[in-house]
Order: sequence, then C-alpha cells, then structure tokens
Amino acid sequence: METQADPSVETSSEQAGEPGQAVSRPGADGSPPRVIAMMNQKGGVGKTTTTVNVGAALSEAGHRVLLIDLDPQAHLSLHVGINPDELERSVYDLLVDDDTTAAEVVMQVTPTLGVLPAEVNLAGVEAELAERTAAGESQGVLRDKTMDLVTQFDYVLLDCPPSLGLLTINGLTLAREVIVPMQAHFLALQGLSKLLETITMVRERINPQLKLAGIVLCMHEANTLLAGEVAGDLNAFLEEARGTDQPWADAAVFQPAVRRNIKLAESPSFGQSIFSYAPESNGAKDYVALAKAIAAHRVHG
Repeated sequence: METQADPSVETSSEQAGEPGQAVSRPGADGSPPRVIAMMNQKGGVGKTTTTVNVGAALSEAGHRVLLIDLDPQAHLSLHVGINPDELERSVYDLLVDDDTTAAEVVMQVTPTLGVLPAEVNLAGVEAELAERTAAGESQGVLRDKTMDLVTQFDYVLLDCPPSLGLLTINGLTLAREVIVPMQAHFLALQGLSKLLETITMVRERINPQLKLAGIVLCMHEANTLLAGEVAGDLNAFLEEARGTDQPWADAAVFQPAVRRNIKLAESPSFGQSIFSYAPESNGAKDYVALAKAIAAHRVHG
C-alpha cells in the first residue's frame, strides 16, 4: 500500500539545514545501499527518535531512505504520521504471509522517504514463525522478503524492538551495520557488552558482513561529570579495537551527541520529524549534524 506524499510532512533542505549535502549517495558508484539497524535492548533511550530523524535528515538531503519499523509498539510508524490501526498490510504480514510482498507494504511518506510500518500484531510473529524457527529458517525472512525493495534506496534504517528476540535477529540478518543509541549512564555500559555479544553471534552464524558502525549519545547532558566519564570510557573501549578483527574495530562515538530537547519529545505526537515540527530547535540542529557524521562514516570489510 502506498500513500501520496503529504506536503505537511516535508520541509525544504534550507529549513533542515541541508543535512549531508556534500556526501555522495551510497549507490551512486554501484555500491549497495547502506542498511543500518538501530538497536538497543533497553527502551526509552532515543532509538526510534534517532531512526526517524536521521532518516528524515538524509531524506531532506536528497537521499532515498527506507525506514523499517520492527517494533510491535509501532512508535516509528506513529512518529511519521502513520496510524497502525488503519493499515491494510504491515511488516507483520510481510513476515508471516508468503504471498505478501514488500512492494505491497511500503508506504511513501515523502518522495524520498518510504516506510515499512508496524502494528501490534507484530508481537505474535515468533509464534507464527515457530515452525520456521525449528527449521532454522526464520532469522532470514525479512532479508529474503525485502531483497528487491532495499536496492531502490540509498539508506535503509531499521528500528529494532527493545529486546534481543526474533524480530531483532531478522533486522541484524538484513543489516550490514549497527548503530546503538544510548544514554551516557553507567548501566548503559553494562548493556553494551550484551549488544556486542549479539552482534558477534549474528556475524559468526548468519551475517558475516555485520559490523558496529558506532554509538549515538541521546538525551545528552554534557555538563554532567557522569556523561563525560561514560563518553570517555566508550571512546577508549572503541579505540582499543582499532586494527583488530572485532566487529566494532571501525566504530565511533558519533558527534554531536543529541542534546536533551523538549521539541524532540513533542514531535512524535504530531506525527512529524523534528525538521517539520521545530526546524530551528537544538534537536533539529543536532540531528542534521549527526546525519552528516553517519553519512561520512564508513566501516570496512
């Protein structure tokens, strides 16, 4: 199902600060699209906000962007103005119905921003795919069903649910890169080790191309001592992996960190990105710069 572009969702590149303008398109030289899973098993860390607004910033810069909502809460879908209760088809149908194609599910929010939306039924996908799981086939369903669609985009950003279950594994099987949005809290450092274990496991067993691209610090309060210590620990940890064969050897703590900003918290209730809702806010400025940093960053191998 496709929808026509909604003019109220679009902003000009001038309003959005021309995010990523100087960066060439990933597919311009025949290279594959960049497929990035936004992942954190902890909820409330800014993962969906980052997926939507990095995607919107790249889209505003002229890149073709596909957002995939893998969370049964459907917060990404709501954030871009899609009502999950009114969907004819969703990612749930794509995963459990052999006859449903990605082309039937994708919705075009703007001319350069497409969405594979979610609904609450997605919570039951593990039970629906139980037989395929027993046969070792369920982890690659999303990859197989979106193979043709993703080639039409420059960036594919997946909003993984706050868990390490089958939906997240499907996202990691499709992706080539992982970005971890997180807050600069001590417990977040402990959770990162579990995320890296999952990335390593998927890389070894299913998707040898998967690597950690980096970490995004969200709801950041740079003036606190704890935030500075955590950011320093993260940079030191990643620096130790340089030149190794670890999946995070090329990872970075992306700059800038996204400052805590009330406009970022308000925009989802209006079904808009930060660039449509409050283009002059600190949140918009941070995500413009962050999108440029992500677009310029490359992982090797």
